[in-house]
Amino acid sequence: MTQPTGGRAVFTPGPQGLAHLELLLSGVCPLPGFMAQAEAAELDRPGPPPAGAAWPVPVTLTVPETLADVRELVLADPEGAPLAELTVTESFRDGTVRLAGPIRPAAPPAYGSHRSLRATAADVRSARDERRPLLAVVTDRPLHHRALAQIRAALATLGDADLLVLVDTPLDGEGAATVVLAARPCLPEHTRFAVLTLPTAPADGAPEWSAERRGLLAAHVAAAYGATHLMLEGVGELPGTAAELPVKPVAATEWVYDTVHERWWPADEVPPAQARPEWDTAAVDEALAQGTPLPAWLTPQPVAAALARTRPARTRRGLVLFFTGLSGSGKSTVARGVAEQIRQAGRTVTLLDGDVVRRLLSAGLTFSRADRDLNIRRIGYVAAEIARHGGVAVCAPIAPYAATRAEVRRMAEETGDFFLVYVATPLEVCEARDRKGLYAKARAGEIPAFTGISDPYEPPEDADLVLDTSTESEEESVARVVAALRAGGWLPR
Repeated sequence: MTQPTGGRAVFTPGPQGLAHLELLLSGVCPLPGFMAQAEAAELDRPGPPPAGAAWPVPVTLTVPETLADVRELVLADPEGAPLAELTVTESFRDGTVRLAGPIRPAAPPAYGSHRSLRATAADVRSARDERRPLLAVVTDRPLHHRALAQIRAALATLGDADLLVLVDTPLDGEGAATVVLAARPCLPEHTRFAVLTLPTAPADGAPEWSAERRGLLAAHVAAAYGATHLMLEGVGELPGTAAELPVKPVAATEWVYDTVHERWWPADEVPPAQARPEWDTAAVDEALAQGTPLPAWLTPQPVAAALARTRPARTRRGLVLFFTGLSGSGKSTVARGVAEQIRQAGRTVTLLDGDVVRRLLSAGLTFSRADRDLNIRRIGYVAAEIARHGGVAVCAPIAPYAATRAEVRRMAEETGDFFLVYVATPLEVCEARDRKGLYAKARAGEIPAFTGISDPYEPPEDADLVLDTSTESEEESVARVVAALRAGGWLPR
């Protein structure tokens, strides 16, 4: 642990830090700021939080090493607008550098999708009738007929109750919230919607919480908005002991579609021969990918229409095709060949080659880890914007770090699809090619932190396709990628 001795700085937190900050600023999280090490450690242990804990999960802020000694930190949104000022009372290391201390609001947040619906806890509480129960539904997925039927049944059981739908979506995510909001005509007239972003881990890069811990967080969030009862749709699982919860859980029993009576009903009350289960997410995604209309028994027409708009058929859907591999692996050559095939198939394509990006988009960046990560994030941002408008972005950087590739995947999948190609050509082959003389310079110590020599390359475990240009020709590699894109539906068959 170190005591901050530096001055004042400006910092934009990552997605988890921003999510925690929004809950603090909106009054949903009843804490003065980011937790100290001892308090965070108490909540990071498996099992239920300690008795009397004001919040069920750690609220921490991860910062770069360069900010380990600051005294005052201005926390800004991704556009650089100040959100809050952090007075640092503790700086500690828990694998990464984390800062603790109280925050002061600087300005109302303006960044993020559906900003008009990101209400404070006080605003929601002040608008409700405290004489009536308030059912909160926390969801990160579309409300199909099954969920809508369960909500109506829960409201009927509670009597004269109000409904609050809390939509969990990333700060920069648009599609998920849009689809949930499309169910508005199918819900009671005075249903209130609020959009928020629930953190899934204490900080960026940290392991995600268990489903039960995420469910417990959702329960505390719902209680902060004034809810008396809670139903979860996809946002974790509620703990088995209701005594742990600040709201009363609504049991999420299994429901099925009764094909005889044409209604959704509890599964134990429908004969198996006439019961049809809800499609899972994979089945819905595949139907959308192929451009197949969703059946009327599954989802209301407004929800189906919103899904079709936000997730069009893959032949019209934006795609980030991301090649990764060592320098000299052949990824740029294969990427160029694939881009040409995509263009000939009639799709709009943009090639973002690592070297070209370095000269233009990332001019001035060094080859430090921080700058290399920033270079990949810039590529990911531009690629995601291309995908947002239905284009195909073909990217071919080295991208040696798994965490940064995962961040690019997240950005891409907010706006379209992501397909990762690992060009796994062995190091000795890449070094033997050494067309630019880079490996020789790295061996001589002229290039510090060179991937594969003096800096690690983390092979992807989530690659959609693996190539090795030492065992197959350029034409064969290109053909394999194009075949995978056709099989996946991104190119016409």
